[in-house]
Amino acid sequence: MITLIIGKKGSGKTKRLLDMCAAATKSSDGNVVFLEKDNTLTYNLEHKTRLVALDEYGIDSYTALYGFIAGMCAGNYDITDIFVDSTLKVVGGDLAGLEEFAEKLSRLNVKMVLSISADKADIPAKIAEFATEI
Repeated sequence: MITLIIGKKGSGKTKRLLDMCAAATKSSDGNVVFLEKDNTLTYNLEHKTRLVALDEYGIDSYTALYGFIAGMCAGNYDITDIFVDSTLKVVGGDLAGLEEFAEKLSRLNVKMVLSISADKADIPAKIAEFATEI
């Protein structure tokens, strides 16, 4: 299952993502992972949440991000939820590849929540149904 949190910069997407992550961490019987570009949110997460700074792994495209997420899921079957902050910033601002990326992620058996800095009108129609606008 994929959820997209969409809104302009400064609209509260990260705060909403952190709240959703905290709730998932409390209710999950497995592992919850929070992916972000760097380590700025280290102290905003529950201690049980796994934080990954994607810059440390050279993630800069949808292909690299998908491979990284799929590899984490393959290596740890206990992952129940994955949250990705500032998805477009991580992949270099490429909105065009979002549809294919979301379709690939939907094949994984993990709840995914992605924050996207964009207008809902700019989101591809096929995945707009997964979008929640802030």
